Amino acid sequence: MRPVDRPHPPAQLDRRSFIRWSLAPLAIPALAAAGCRSMQFARVMMPGEDAMIGSHQAGQETFTPLVNDAVAKLLARHVDSAVQQVSYAEGAEPLPPPTRRICFVGVENKSAEDIGDFKEQIYQSIDSRILESSVFQSVNRRFVDAGLRDTRLRPDQLLVPEHMRSFAGHMEQQGQPIDYLLYATITSGTTRENRDYQRDYVLTLELVEVGTGTYDKQSAELSKGYHHSRLSRWRATNPLAP
Repeated sequence: MRPVDRPHPPAQLDRRSFIRWSLAPLAIPALAAAGCRSMQFARVMMPGEDAMIGSHQAGQETFTPLVNDAVAKLLARHVDSAVQQVSYAEGAEPLPPPTRRICFVGVENKSAEDIGDFKEQIYQSIDSRILESSVFQSVNRRFVDAGLRDTRLRPDQLLVPEHMRSFAGHMEQQGQPIDYLLYATITSGTTRENRDYQRDYVLTLELVEVGTGTYDKQSAELSKGYHHSRLSRWRATNPLAP
């Protein structure tokens, strides 16, 4: 009996099958890697636990010390000055220093990085520390924004004497008198060494007295190194390393 001749599949179909089966081992790891990249894990950080350090730009580890240092030094200097100016009758209890009202007009970022939501956090941190002081009181931000909107002035325009008087008068009419304007500015400088670089961050606070236009300034600095590898970071922290 003659064997039955079976039709052979077209050559094009054979090529498609060969390509499909030859690429299958490569596709499986790629899909697995894509699935891993899409997954993210989180945990609640416990009180006292070390904060994470930003690997590409500044984070909490940078801005929190800057705010604490600059605000503490600036307010302490003016608190001491206010206490020294308080006079009281001989034998009487010393009077508390008068409360000074600060209008914090905002945070300006002039650094090399986009600080994102940290800009708002820096504002709130500085504002909270002002409220914690014994001499100064911060004007509510909603009143400040409304005053700028009503007078059609930008924060940088308030340093013009005419605009400063206009803004201060408007705030007083709204029941929010102010004694000082406070500006916060973030700057940075970058020094590169091959693929590694150092970035020096500076937070500057400027306190301007509304009545006289005199101002005081306080800065806080923090340097941070960015390394392209763990070995590079280890060498930077171990000067005797080869």
